[in-house]
Amino acid sequence: MAPATVCVGFTVSQLLRSASRLFPTHPALVVFRHSAFYYCTVNGTVKSKRKMDHLERTANNFRQEVISQAKVCGITNESETVKRLRLSIVNKDFTFKAGQWVDFFIPGVSVVGGFSICSSPGSLEREGVLELAVKHTVHPPAHWIHTECTLGSEVALRVGADLHGYQEGKGNGYKMETVKLYYSAKNTSELLFKKNILGLMDAFPGKIACRFHITRQSSHDCTELQPHLTEGRISEKDLEEHVSEDTLWYICGPPPMIESISKLLSSIGVPRNCVFFEKWW
Repeated sequence: MAPATVCVGFTVSQLLRSASRLFPTHPALVVFRHSAFYYCTVNGTVKSKRKMDHLERTANNFRQEVISQAKVCGITNESETVKRLRLSIVNKDFTFKAGQWVDFFIPGVSVVGGFSICSSPGSLEREGVLELAVKHTVHPPAHWIHTECTLGSEVALRVGADLHGYQEGKGNGYKMETVKLYYSAKNTSELLFKKNILGLMDAFPGKIACRFHITRQSSHDCTELQPHLTEGRISEKDLEEHVSEDTLWYICGPPPMIESISKLLSSIGVPRNCVFFEKWW
């Protein structure tokens, strides 16, 4: 039986990058392929540690050799705290696969950033661009993007966590069936890519479903997301209906959220080897 996938997230800039393999005509989708297993932490719990920088945290991950120059050709405010960067890639040999991130080199900034790609490989092939969604923090690369980056700014990129080790259709029997996303934010303005998600739900009924959760706003204030909008945090009741031996669980968010959801899943009988989360934040 093909497994279902439940994605639980605080933000979806990471969650939205795996679409192109299953639905190559769409730039973003919360679908995680089996290949992501090689680069996600397989565990039911995570403990917060000293905050490492990006290169230290990903030192053992595969990286492509190509470092490409890129120029900022678009800046969009996705929300009050998140900017979307559109980058024109200079090196024609630069490639990436859905689910990858980039080392982000900024002239004059000693700290290297690490950001998930939120556009599809098809956008790079057709237009020579890729996009990043970056939340504002005091971390030097993110701070630069929000305070100094302008159209025409030049940076350099290198792709990490190559998913070259796995291909569907090699006798593994894996096929994506359905995806359910629980997406939580304090208000609807922080629900990034919500229009993309609604469009994909309409395009693939029965395959993709999403429940938007807002914790500091009344659901009556937004008709755009009805009937997919609810007030309050993601709860045990929301998730327990999806528990089965064929369901895989992916969590994206800050450490406290990952810890909380991991414990919740354990309490409702989800095996630890079915819970995955990325090594970020």
